[in-house]
Amino acid sequence: MMHPRTLLATLGTATAALGACTPGVEVSEGRADAVYEGVQTILLDEGLVSFSVAMRGAADEAEVEAYGRCAAAQYALDKGYGFARQVRTIVTKDGQVWFGDAVYLISASLPEGLRTIDAETAVAECVELEIPTT
Repeated sequence: MMHPRTLLATLGTATAALGACTPGVEVSEGRADAVYEGVQTILLDEGLVSFSVAMRGAADEAEVEAYGRCAAAQYALDKGYGFARQVRTIVTKDGQVWFGDAVYLISASLPEGLRTIDAETAVAECVELEIPTT
């Protein structure tokens, strides 16, 4: 088994119902301070989706980006798609709260680009790392 940080880095470049916000989820193993505040999902265009995530206790921007990838991967699966491609992610911090604003293109076939994810594989990795997907 790979180290959790290695797995986090290999999640690739990665739900909630439209406009939904999920309650915060605390994760204790390995990231005692991480509190996932929820995901807001907005369909921008057919296959183009925005994910806004918030969390407290993130070690760095990569953890916030991983939360967004996990949400994107789950959303793709929920909508019957197998892949996603990261268009962009912006991470900011306000006090103790980190915010991620990510946009992904979801598709049935592997999209072109460097920041693509296999949704099924990514969700499995998220579960292993205890990163919520919603």
